[in-house]
Amino acid sequence: MYAVIKTGGKQHRVILGETLKVESIVGEVGTSLVLDKVLMVGNGDKISVGQPLLAGATVKATIVANGRHDKVTIFKMRRRKHYQKHQGHRQNYTEIRIDGISA
Repeated sequence: MYAVIKTGGKQHRVILGETLKVESIVGEVGTSLVLDKVLMVGNGDKISVGQPLLAGATVKATIVANGRHDKVTIFKMRRRKHYQKHQGHRQNYTEIRIDGISA
């Protein structure tokens, strides 16, 4: 059984027991979450698709860790103009474990 959920402006295909990194969610490590923005649920050949969300479908998850991704370096340069700009960014994330899918 799998589901497609929407969190942090992105869509993720999740299965039971999987851990994934999503955009930062406020909460302590070990806290349970209920993700109710479920777009699709598949179980074998049976697929249920919402328009846009599937009514009554939820995904239960647990926060495993909070952290920050690796640094992304932005470097801009104009040749022969003596212009160089250095910038870096680290995005926050929350790592969650999928505990249950209900349709």
